[in-house]
Formats: sequence, C-alpha cells, structure tokens
Amino acid sequence: MCTMCPKSHYSTPKWWKEAVVYQVYPASFNCSTHTSKTNGWGDVTGIMDKVPYLKGLGVDIVWLSPIYTSPQIDMGYDIADYKSIDPRYGSLSDVDLLIRTLRDHDMKLMMDLVVNHTSDQHSWFVESARSKDSPKRDWYIWRPAKGFDDDGNPVPPNNWAQILGDALSAWTWHEETQEFYLTLHTSAQVELNWENPEVIVAVYDVMKFWLRRGVCGFRMDVINLISKDQSFPDAPIIDPSSKYQPGEQFYTNGPRFHEFMHGMYDNVLSKYDTITVGETPYVTDIEEIIKTVGSTAKELNMAFNFDHMEIEDIKTKGDSKWSLRDWKLTELKGILSGWQKRMKQWDGWNAIFLECHDQARSVSRYTNDSDEFRERGAKLLALLETTLGGTMFLYQGQEIGMRNFPFEWDPDTEYKDVESVNFWNKSKELHPVGTEGLAKARTLLQKKARDHARTPMQWSAAPHAGFTVPDATPWMRVNDDYKTVNVETQMCFPWQSKGELSVWQYWQQAIQHRKLYKDAFVYGGFEDLDYHNEKIFAYLRTSADGKDSWLVVMNWTTSAVEWTVPSDIHVTRWVSSTLQTAPPVAIKSSITLRAFEGVLGCCN
Repeated sequence: MCTMCPKSHYSTPKWWKEAVVYQVYPASFNCSTHTSKTNGWGDVTGIMDKVPYLKGLGVDIVWLSPIYTSPQIDMGYDIADYKSIDPRYGSLSDVDLLIRTLRDHDMKLMMDLVVNHTSDQHSWFVESARSKDSPKRDWYIWRPAKGFDDDGNPVPPNNWAQILGDALSAWTWHEETQEFYLTLHTSAQVELNWENPEVIVAVYDVMKFWLRRGVCGFRMDVINLISKDQSFPDAPIIDPSSKYQPGEQFYTNGPRFHEFMHGMYDNVLSKYDTITVGETPYVTDIEEIIKTVGSTAKELNMAFNFDHMEIEDIKTKGDSKWSLRDWKLTELKGILSGWQKRMKQWDGWNAIFLECHDQARSVSRYTNDSDEFRERGAKLLALLETTLGGTMFLYQGQEIGMRNFPFEWDPDTEYKDVESVNFWNKSKELHPVGTEGLAKARTLLQKKARDHARTPMQWSAAPHAGFTVPDATPWMRVNDDYKTVNVETQMCFPWQSKGELSVWQYWQQAIQHRKLYKDAFVYGGFEDLDYHNEKIFAYLRTSADGKDSWLVVMNWTTSAVEWTVPSDIHVTRWVSSTLQTAPPVAIKSSITLRAFEGVLGCCN
C-alpha cells in the first residue's frame, strides 16, 4: 500500500461503487411516439418509455448527457440555461416524472454538470458582453489584444489552440468591446472565470437546484480545466506548421483546481449522498489523480481515465487524436491492469468504461467489427468490463455491439459533430480532392470520430431502427446495419436452440454475475496472468476474504489459441463462455479458446 494511504477504504461498500451506470445520449436514444413532438430528435419522454428495458438489463443509474436549454453547437455541452430543459427534449416536469419513474424501478438519475464554460447565449455571458463595466464582465475571461497585425486584425492574447479545432485560436474577438474572450472548445463555448467568487456561488446554486429535485449526482465535464494559469503564457511550439498550439499544460489541474473542488465538496456534495465522476483529461499521474479521487480527498468519487482510449494515437506532437497506429495486446493489458492495481494501492476508485459519447465504438476500436467477428468481440468486451474493479459505465448501444458506421458515408453530409467538421474542413484545405492526405483524413474520421457513438439507438428492424416514427427524419442517419443489429432481435434471440447468447443476453447475464459476486469483481484484488502473451488476456479476481476467486481468460485473436492454466490455479468449474451457454471445457490444465472467445472459471 502507498505510504500516503496508511488505511485503505478501497473495499468499504458504497452504493455508487456497486452501481451499473448507463449513459444515455438523449438526442439519439429514443424519440417518443405518444407526444406531438415526433421530430426525429430523442426526448425525455422517450427515455422514460425505456426505463423497464434498462431495469431488465441490470442498470442502476441513468446518466443523461446535457438536456439543458442550448443552441446545440456542441450537442448541449454549450448550455444557455442550467435550470431549464431544451424544448426539443421536453420540460422540467418531464424530468421530474423521469426521476419518479426511475425511483419506482429502484433506479436513479445522474446529470451532466458542465461548469467550465457556458454557451455564448447564456444570460450571464450576454450581460458580460454588454460593456467593460458590466457587473458580470468578470464572470468570464476577457483580455485585450496582444496587438494588431499588418492588416489591422487583432492578435489573440496568446497562441493557444481550440481543443475541438486546432487550426483555430482559443480566443474569440468581441468587436463591440474590443477585447478577446477565452473559448477553449468552440467559439460558442465561453470559459467561466472561477477566480470570481460570484461564479462559484452560482455553480453551487445550480448543483443544489438539481440535487433538490432528486438527481443522485453528476458527471462533471472537463472539470479539471476550471483553474487557469492567470498569466496566460504562450504555449510551446509543438507543431511549427500550425499558427496555434495546444495549451493544456496551462489550464489542466491549474493552480487553484483542488481548492475549487474542495469548496464544491464542502459546500454542496458533502450535504448529499452523491455519485460523482469527473472527466479529467490530460492527467495520468497517479499522485495527482489521487488528490481528486482518493477515499479521503473530499473532491470526487472517481474520474474517467482515458489512457486506453488513446491507445491508437501517435503521441509525437501536440493533439494526437487524429492519428492511427497499430497497438499490441500487452499495451492494453498494461493500461487496464495498471489502473486496477494502482487504485487499490493508492486507495482510490476506478470508473470502468469502454465507450462514451466522445469516443468511437469499442467493438470497432479494440476487437474486430466485421460481420464475422462483431458479436464475438462485443461479448468479449462485456466479459472484460464486467469483471474489472470499480464502478461500471455502459454506453447506449454497447449492449448490442453497435459499431462505427461505414467508410462510404459522405463526410460532407453525414458527420455532424463540430470536432469532426472542423477536422474535415481543415483536411480539405490542406489536401486536394483525390490525394492520399485527404483519403487518410477520411480513414481517421471513420475510425475515430465522435459521431460513431451518436447514431440513433437501434431498437428494431423497423424504419429508422424504431428510434422514431417512419415519417420523421432522424437528426442523424441510422447505421446501415440496423436490420440485423438491434435490441428486439437480440432480446428475442432463441438461445435455447442455438446454444449461445446474443450480445444483449450475454451483457444481461454478465451484469447479473458481477452483482452476485461483487466482493470479487467490484472490490476484489487483481492479478495478471501470462502478461507477455500477445494473444491471451488473463487475470485472477479475488475477494478480500479469499472466499471468491475467479479466472478470466480471453483470446484476442481471429484464430483458436490453446492456453495452459498456471499450476497454482485450481479451476473447480468453468462457469461460462462468451460463445456458448454450456460450460465451455472440462476441468483440465489447458484450454482451447476459439476466435475472440472469453471464459470465466470459478477457483473456489
């Protein structure tokens, strides 16, 4: 155990540690068919209709991506009013009813809290922009121009690039008051000035508003960017070909970040029994992370770690999302097992996830999404995620193995996300049509764009995958494979005669198994096995009292692989295989795993 953590609270039971959290991307989840708004845009009533479905899957908490009033420049992460619901989603009374409906099913609602920035249409910013003497001027980060170029154009205060468009400045010019304001993500998302105590009080008020309504906690969007280096220095030149440079070192876990988070905990979160998870990009150092998620940190319960989401990136310069490389299984094993061990050693807590609204589909990223292997890969990932320690997060469509949409989709019409649009427009400026450079950019979009997680949920083989009524037009195109990859087909899959479970059925079973043996899978110890094997991912999960011990073995290839069980591990029975319902193998020293097969063995 780390010397900083003399007493471990890792295995202390908490409801939020054992919860299965299901992320809903509201625009794409379900469009209600019994209201007047069957407009191809998902809504709160549509979510309510699916509560029994989520309960049957094994979900405990529903996390909604933002549904607040917004111009939707960044799909609701640009909030214009924290206390009202965007009309395309419904109303506050709809959310109140959703909370009650979930409670009736012994479930809870978690909201997305976006308080690093607001929309430029928020009343706070509208007032801030009225004049330099506005009482809310200091609610945002305003700075004069560094100077003017030869053409008379104002020069931004520094060279920081936008996060969602690295060809653009992170500063936006305001002609009326002749100053720049900081917009790290898009020009429509304005950074709040957390140095102003009035801003902090306003954020507390928003949090209390939702907690009093009955939400159980928050996922906090880019929460570790709220404190900036107040000198706003230029970023180092990482990419000489670019006018603007990544400046995250000056606004990630900034000078007052932990002070701000302690204040949030002391003044709001400590008054409620909440679940909190932070989106904390750019930070991988365990000593820094544990200051936020350690059991005695008094900041957040847990934070998302993105190391495994960046496994394909070429990290040689700047923002490397738009790059691809081959990776080895040992790299993935090292990342996942490393965080399993470090969080236990340092007395922190993991947030386990393989998908979210900001990432491409996991079956397309980690396994093989071809028609031959998609189902196998999806179930393998289900076995992986349900047997890792921490709080488990499942993203909509992951339970049926939804995959990235095809390469053939036209980037000019089918990609909707602001980050994707910015990247494609930049690529077209740099590379003429028909060149290798533009073809590479199109490949990168098909592999890594956030859009792949945002296609409408595939409920059935009906028109628009049952997401909305036939005569409506979904806001985003439904993936072409919906007639075969959908909930209805998988829930009705005749496993008794087929001898295997559908992806949905396997997820349901795996979640049940995780809950039944939570002492091992949620709280237990983690031991790597055969770590250097590039074909097999194997590990042992053991409860603190030693009563429950489970062997997980997964074949990460497209061919059969024979694996020898270590002599000191005694499997008493093979409980399940991702490819068949009957016990997969007899008890023996070696087992043969088929392509993308995973097995679970009891070692009690």
